[in-house]
Amino acid sequence: MTGVRIGLLLPTRERTVTGRHDPAALIDLARAAERAGLDSVWVGDSLTARPRPEPLTLLAAVAAATERITVGTAALTAALRPPLPGAHAVATLDRIARGRLVLALGAGFPLPETAAEFAAAGVPFRERVGRLDETVRIWRTAWTSGAAYDGRYWSLPATGLVPPHSAGGPPLWLAGGDRPGVLRRVAETYDGWLPYLPDDDAYAAAWRTVRAEHRTAGLYATVHLDADPDRAGRRLDDYTRGYYGRPVAEMARLQAFRAGTAAAVADWLSRYVDAGARHLVLRLGTLFADEQWPRLAEELLPLLRGRFGP
Repeated sequence: MTGVRIGLLLPTRERTVTGRHDPAALIDLARAAERAGLDSVWVGDSLTARPRPEPLTLLAAVAAATERITVGTAALTAALRPPLPGAHAVATLDRIARGRLVLALGAGFPLPETAAEFAAAGVPFRERVGRLDETVRIWRTAWTSGAAYDGRYWSLPATGLVPPHSAGGPPLWLAGGDRPGVLRRVAETYDGWLPYLPDDDAYAAAWRTVRAEHRTAGLYATVHLDADPDRAGRRLDDYTRGYYGRPVAEMARLQAFRAGTAAAVADWLSRYVDAGARHLVLRLGTLFADEQWPRLAEELLPLLRGRFGP
């Protein structure tokens, strides 16, 4: 099967958790991912709930340091930012990346720490979904006609922003689950879908309802690779406890997590590809990427390329 792209989530949060704040190692890892033949690198976003470097700023550095690889957010909490400055920042980033930018956007998990994050930014948490979709409309207006905008949450004058590199702006995906409202918004408003569903059958059923022309189906998945499956499982549990303060058994009911040998993980990811996934965003299930990156590059990636093609 061809047309399957493989990406790496850069460990921005993981380095923050362990007190390593120098972004140089993240940029070096992005370069290594490009040399290894990956198709994309991604960064997450959080202001106070799970602090890490500001994603658009970091991606500008990554884009400047690479040549071919797609750069993206997985996911950007766009509603935390005023929409017009956000449109300006994204357009500039797309220029730096020379059109290699993709933004997966999320409304934010319905958790107390996320609500506190929105409060800290002065944004009503209950309005986060509507504000996200309206932000997307404002961005696209600013990137094309620059016309005045009058919506539910914002009324903005006509603008003359420097346009993005990509005509109409970079692709905007919706990061979310499989609720009907999410799937409807993907089909109606967004260019792609980046879910984290823990079950490939649920993924297949959801994608069948969305399957629309010019939409990309992604998958956000966390993996830990080891020749000893039991040890892999223990280390993935250590990771979720350190990252989320929750055991992997709890997190795996909410998101796609898998520990095991490279072959077992490749089999698991293949089921999602069979269900429709065409862009895999892989997060290393460790607080120390140096332990897992060689396994992904040298063991898992060749297996995936062998199955899905270059």
